[in-house]
Amino acid sequence: QTQQKSARQQWMSVLAKAPSTQLITLSQPLIESHGLDEKQQGSAALKIIRAPEIGLAQVRGRTGGTGSAFNVGDVTMTRCVVQFKEKIYGHSYVLGRDKQHALIAAKLDALLQDSSCYQSTYEQVVEPLSALIKQQQSAKRAASEETKVDFFTLVRGED
Repeated sequence: QTQQKSARQQWMSVLAKAPSTQLITLSQPLIESHGLDEKQQGSAALKIIRAPEIGLAQVRGRTGGTGSAFNVGDVTMTRCVVQFKEKIYGHSYVLGRDKQHALIAAKLDALLQDSSCYQSTYEQVVEPLSALIKQQQSAKRAASEETKVDFFTLVRGED
């Protein structure tokens, strides 16, 4: 892309695209250390504003990437909103029906917005997940390159 994504757009994209198991594994120690675990119900640090809920979103496409927009279809998505320290709201939108993924992504979004938690959260969760996503994309690209067919046109001597 020619435009630079803002830092929040970048980390929200990584949290939404990350494999759920890796997201949970990397984030669990941080969530527990900040008192955001569901087992600590008396925690005043976190309030769930919108519990994870599943819905539909309409996907639009463009022919050739630049043509007129048309409706491709619907996809399931899960969204969640949490409030952290009474002033920071964490949001998440995740493709699919994984409520735990959406809840953890919203908690991490809130932590990343808090200056005291940003550095550790970014280094322990976002950077490894970003590297994993890039590695998966490279592997997918390499696998599709193996099946690539180069077409060429023969000159027919009709000078």
